[in-house]
Amino acid sequence: MLVESLVKSTVELQGFRVSQVTGDLSGLVAVIEPDLRFSPRCGWCLAPAPYRDTRPMRRFQHVPLWGIAVELRYEPRRVSCPRCQGVHVEAMPWVSGKQRMTRALTMTLATWTRVLPWKQVARLFRCAWGTVATAVDEAVAYGLAHRDLEGLTHIGIDEISRKRGHVYVTNVYDLERKRLIWSGEGRKETTLEAFFDFLGAERTAALEGICCDMWQPYIDVIKDRAPQSVLVFDKFHIVRHLMAAVDQVRRDEIREKGAEHKALMYKTRFIWLKNPWNLTDGQAFRLGELERLNLEINRAYLLKELFRDFWTYRRTGWARKYLTKWFWWATHSRLQPMRDFAWMVRRHEDDILNYFRMPIDNGTVEGLNNKAKLVIHKAYGFRTAANYIRNLYHCLGDLPLPKTVHTFV
Repeated sequence: MLVESLVKSTVELQGFRVSQVTGDLSGLVAVIEPDLRFSPRCGWCLAPAPYRDTRPMRRFQHVPLWGIAVELRYEPRRVSCPRCQGVHVEAMPWVSGKQRMTRALTMTLATWTRVLPWKQVARLFRCAWGTVATAVDEAVAYGLAHRDLEGLTHIGIDEISRKRGHVYVTNVYDLERKRLIWSGEGRKETTLEAFFDFLGAERTAALEGICCDMWQPYIDVIKDRAPQSVLVFDKFHIVRHLMAAVDQVRRDEIREKGAEHKALMYKTRFIWLKNPWNLTDGQAFRLGELERLNLEINRAYLLKELFRDFWTYRRTGWARKYLTKWFWWATHSRLQPMRDFAWMVRRHEDDILNYFRMPIDNGTVEGLNNKAKLVIHKAYGFRTAANYIRNLYHCLGDLPLPKTVHTFV
C-alpha cells in the first residue's frame, strides 16, 4: 500500500486529493491540492461558492505513522459566498476552524487524555502541552454541544475539594445514566444558581428527585428553583455525621478519664465505627470485652447500631415513628455529640424522610467523585479550576466525540 493511499484512508478529503508525499524516517510531508471536479465550499455556511483567490500555504500536523511525524500542506482558497455575502476561507474537511492539527489527531489526543495525564500524552505524540489542552477543549466543546440531556429526572449534587485550603468545585451528576452533567467552581448559592440557569426552566421542571447533603446553601437554592422535585438527603452523608459523633464520644471519654483509659482504648477506633459483620475475629473479641464495661462509647455504639434499623422501613409513617423513638433515646443518652446529631436530624426530619418516598442516594455520586479525584491525582493537580472542570467533563461526562474517517485508538 502506498503512503498516499494511507493518507487518503485516514484523512477526510472529499473535494481534495493528495498530489505527492515526500520525506524520510524523520517526517513525512503530504501535499494536498483541490480536486477541480468539486466547487469550493464556504467555511462559514458550507455552501458552494465561486473561487476568489488563494492564501499562503498552511501546515497541519497529522497522526504519526509508526512513530514518524506526518504533516499535511495545503494552500487554502478563499471564496466569495453569495449566501454569507462575504469573503471567507474555504471549508477544509480534515480540520476544525483555524486549528493547526487535523481532526483525526485532535480526537486521538483527546481519547488518550481520558486515560493518561496531558503531559504524558504530549510526550508520547511529541507535541506541546498546549496542543493537548486544545484537543481536549475542542472535544469537550463538541461533546457539550451534541450531548443529549433529555430524560434527566434524578440528579445528585456534591462538592469535591480541588486543592488544599477549602477550594471546592460543585458537581451535578445524572443518577440514572451515571455521568457528570455540570461542574462549577465553589460551593455557594451562586454556584448552584448557575447550574439551574444552565439547565433552564423546562428541564428544571422535569426534575423529579434531587439528592444532596445537608449543606444549607444547596438546600435553599433547590427549594427555590426546583420546588416540584423531591429533595432527598443522602443517607451516606447522614451516616457520616453519625460516625463523627460516635468518634467524638470516644475522644471526649479518653480526654476526661486520662492516661489509664487511653491505654484501654488503644487501637479501638474502627471497632466502634465498623459494621459488625466486617469486624475481624480479633476485633469482635475485643468488642465483646469492652461491652462488659460501663463505657460511654458503648452507649454511642449501641445508638449507632439502632439507627441502622431506621433505613430498613418501607413506609414513611413507620420510619417517622421509629425516628421519634430513636431521637428520645439519643437526647436522653447524656452524650453531647449524640444529642447534637439527634437535633440535626430533627431539624431536617422531613427531607430525611423523603428517602422513603423516593429511595435515591448519592452512592453513584461517591463513586464518580472517586474518579474525579483520580483525574486530579494522575495529573498531579491543575493550576486553574477551568482546566480541572474541562477534564472532568471529558472523563466523566460521557460526551460524544466527532466521527472521523479512521479511528486511531
